[in-house]
Amino acid sequence: MLVPDTMRLCNKDALLMACAAALVLLPARQSPAQAVPVQAPSPMVLIPVSVTAQDHAMVTGLHEKDFQIYENKRLQKIATFSKGDVPASIGILIDLSGSMSKSLPLIRESVLSFVKASNPMDEFFVIGFSDRPELIENFTSSVGDIEARLVTLSSGHRTALLDAISYERKVLLVVSDGGENKSRTADFEVRAQARRASVEVFALGIFPPNAETPEESLGPQLLSDLSEETGGRLLVANKIDEMPSIAERVSAVLRMQYLIGYRSDNPIRDGKWRKVKVKVDPPPGLPPLTVHARTGYYAPLQ
Repeated sequence: MLVPDTMRLCNKDALLMACAAALVLLPARQSPAQAVPVQAPSPMVLIPVSVTAQDHAMVTGLHEKDFQIYENKRLQKIATFSKGDVPASIGILIDLSGSMSKSLPLIRESVLSFVKASNPMDEFFVIGFSDRPELIENFTSSVGDIEARLVTLSSGHRTALLDAISYERKVLLVVSDGGENKSRTADFEVRAQARRASVEVFALGIFPPNAETPEESLGPQLLSDLSEETGGRLLVANKIDEMPSIAERVSAVLRMQYLIGYRSDNPIRDGKWRKVKVKVDPPPGLPPLTVHARTGYYAPLQ
């Protein structure tokens, strides 16, 4: 399941603020977490949705009438519906820990394959993480800029995966073996931040057949949990040379999503978590389908 900063940043706080402000779906660059007047109508809730068949192939020919969306088990009225290639702001997080050192050449190739296969209007930033997260490339749509910066990558030692993810907002591509052993950020904190940011996490997992550490053995579950809860997916490279083609698949998934919007029928602005469930009724002739979408959002505060 898988899948970014703005301005010149001089410290961690500036990076965090820039990520929070910049990682939103294009073209509207407005944070959904802004305060809303009590009497204002409910804000639009946007849910990116992927639909797959039993063979994991993407299903792209569905229409608005095929979907139902529920909030806290109450059916909602769909207000906006689009399908196809919607530009996005995308963060790419690259694991540069010692466990990934032998994979660096193919990691570079995979990231470039992903960027080249993406929407030309997408914007990217790249963060590497080993002992700590580090900005590699500022927001850019230039494949050449990203390629030039990837040449400078070198692996470190231990992995601060959760700290790296806590910096990001909206759509993230994480390239890692999931071996988390250095982070100061707890798993539940990252999940809470992902919920508040409405971020989709897509992960390209590279898992060694014989894990050398307990952290590496838990890598698949860590990346799976982070991606599935946010509506993304974990895609696993069984062989290292599969990475570039899988990265292209992630790009294809992002370009074939549906984007469903609704205004909640619950006017209460209490900041509480609201569960969201997207269902699809397969048209005649299609087998049961699987929906991939985030599991909820936080209501605005008064």
